[in-house]
Amino acid sequence: MGTLPQQVFTKVPQVTLVFWLVKILATTLGETAGDALSMSLNLGYLISSIIFIAMFATAVFVQIRSTQYSSMIYWTTIIATTTAGTTMADFADRSLGIGYTGGSLVLIVLLCISFSTWYRVAGSLSNQSVNNVKAECFYWVTILLSQTLGTALGDWTVDSAGLGYDASALIFGSLLLVLLAAYLWSSISRTLLFWLSFILTRPLGAVVGDFLDKPISHGGLEFSRFSASAALLFGMVLCLMLFKQQTATTHH
Repeated sequence: MGTLPQQVFTKVPQVTLVFWLVKILATTLGETAGDALSMSLNLGYLISSIIFIAMFATAVFVQIRSTQYSSMIYWTTIIATTTAGTTMADFADRSLGIGYTGGSLVLIVLLCISFSTWYRVAGSLSNQSVNNVKAECFYWVTILLSQTLGTALGDWTVDSAGLGYDASALIFGSLLLVLLAAYLWSSISRTLLFWLSFILTRPLGAVVGDFLDKPISHGGLEFSRFSASAALLFGMVLCLMLFKQQTATTHH
């Protein structure tokens, strides 16, 4: 007699509407908090990047060592990737002079390398397959690269392409709606749609974050970066408290 498939639990959440809402809040927070450290506190992009990378490494270590899914640990790690992504992209684009276009192209190549290496080693890029240490390492490196790329893409659309905050937010929001339509009414790979959506939420957050804290003379609302960051963090915590997330599962 056959046996029932064994359910294997991961330490990442199920992908639901709440997941995407919290993700957008986290990416916007990453922009305001990253700018708060590098600009408002005048620590600069390099020092801020070192601080956030250290936070990311610590958070990933705790995440990997944990034995079950914890929304607090998971989303703390996500915030660490998006803040580090903000300052690293700004350091490469502005301090090193690579520029938004060059920085975006470099990060696209690095992200493709990460995806291809992960797939060759693990055989899957699915969110549901992140159930061992090796997969977790690839998962978090890929997320860090995607968050950094998103910052560069957001800055490119606003500054290099000259589209401004409103038009840029509309473009990225519209692309996410296209991906939602593809999810609902097509048979396109759910894994592909997940990663495309994951990547695109970052430039959306970057554009919205800049819109919140940039000077009015530059088209922003000139909110305090610290106040905006606190409000976004509160929104994340409230969502996670009101809507409990379940861990993603797969069958072996």
